[in-house]
Amino acid sequence: MTARPEGLSAYIAVTAAYWAFMLTDGALRMLVLLHFHTLGFTPVQLAYLFVLYEIAGMVTNLSAGWIAARFGLTSTLYAGLGLQVLALIALAQLDPAWTVALSVAYVMVVQGASGVAKDLAKMSSKSAVKLLAPTGDGGLFRWVAALTGSKNAIKGLGFLLGAALLAGIGFTGAVWAMAGVLALILVAVALAMPPGLPTGRKGAKFSEVFSKSANVNWLSAARVFLFGARDVWFVVGIPVYFYSVLSDGSEAGNRAAFFMIGTFMAGWIILYGAVQASAPRLMRAATRPEGVMIRAARGWALALLAVPVALTAAALLAGGPQTWLTVTLVGGLLVFGTLFAVNSALHSYLILAFTQAERVTMDVGFYYMANAGGRLLGTVLSGLTYQAGGLPLMLGTASAMIAASALAAGRLRAG
Repeated sequence: MTARPEGLSAYIAVTAAYWAFMLTDGALRMLVLLHFHTLGFTPVQLAYLFVLYEIAGMVTNLSAGWIAARFGLTSTLYAGLGLQVLALIALAQLDPAWTVALSVAYVMVVQGASGVAKDLAKMSSKSAVKLLAPTGDGGLFRWVAALTGSKNAIKGLGFLLGAALLAGIGFTGAVWAMAGVLALILVAVALAMPPGLPTGRKGAKFSEVFSKSANVNWLSAARVFLFGARDVWFVVGIPVYFYSVLSDGSEAGNRAAFFMIGTFMAGWIILYGAVQASAPRLMRAATRPEGVMIRAARGWALALLAVPVALTAAALLAGGPQTWLTVTLVGGLLVFGTLFAVNSALHSYLILAFTQAERVTMDVGFYYMANAGGRLLGTVLSGLTYQAGGLPLMLGTASAMIAASALAAGRLRAG
């Protein structure tokens, strides 16, 4: 894995596979969230549905780096796509007659399998960029920003797709449709994948996944709190709040609320992806040394902190759902998404800048284990904080997490 493969075609094939996966991943999250909320699940119960998804992601990322180093990146990519197909088929077997406890347990297990699938695909795709991107002139930042930004735009479309499918053909029909389409895409990608990605090295040891680089470790810590700060409002709290102010409880009201919530969540992710893809141009990355990029990571984290602090104050002043608060949340969270995208793009660039080609799958796997850990923390706290203290506690928790991320980024050092 020390040689840099030549081949834009391999990068395109990997990106296409990742796009297909993330479309179904976004749709599945929105389907599960809205479907079970209408069945009467509490915010904490909704959070439980995604807990195993994030735990599985942590375990997967820790081991997937070694698996890819040992067996090759295409193996982990195909495994991720195939496992997602199986998870969707399993979810379609959900029986409305089951008890709440059985339904929660079953969906948690299926979501866990989906979490494994997602992080196998993500680690494979992100590692491939390090190996395929051109050297010099900011090529690495441009390629990773293009992959990550486009992925998030596709996932945003997935949120909208999931809400639309739920309103149009129902939960079971939507899940079967996604399973069929993703299976066809897996076959097409496997047949069309050109050479260019490494096939693995037999001497790779599992102990190598733990990085000895201080920069990799501090960046991973910053990533934990960055994504925890997003998911503490994104996963449960804000969708449930919007549902409470948009739906009157009727079937027609529910459908309208589904569409509006899905549109907002999709728009947020698409905005996030567009800004992330544009980050190299916004920051003129090709002309900036690593030290400047590290300082930028600290500065953008502090800029992001101002948004949840302001939204927390607005929620405290409102004291409950009000039209002006809802409008303020929409505008504030869009600003949050813009600043969050730049932070995320900087992190995604720096992890690849800090690692070496022979360790790329190991360090990227470790880093995305931290990413999954942050999502797990945010997911659990999303349900707990919203149920315990509403918007003020939820947004205040997001503020504290951004502050912690900025402190961790402050420990990064130029090599």
